[in-house]
Amino acid sequence: MSEKTRTVVRIAGREYPITSYDGEEYVRRVGAYVDRKIGELALATRLSPLEVATLAAVSIADDLAKSQEEIARLKRQIEAQRSEIARLAAEKGEEA
Repeated sequence: MSEKTRTVVRIAGREYPITSYDGEEYVRRVGAYVDRKIGELALATRLSPLEVATLAAVSIADDLAKSQEEIARLKRQIEAQRSEIARLAAEKGEEA
């Protein structure tokens, strides 16, 4: 297992030290994603920073849930294609 690294990310104008086993580049990408979501909501609304952060968390959770659903759909599609390939291969073997 790799060692934990400490990476400082800037979110909504503040710096946050993040300690993680994930690489610095990954942590920076995650921080930039959160910063972008908060920035988009802050520009589009007149909400308090807490409300903006809460809506950003909901938006990020929505993105995650949709991604998980898409992954599950793709796994089902792959399994169906594997089954079809196995069926066709069995048919081909019976014809020989």
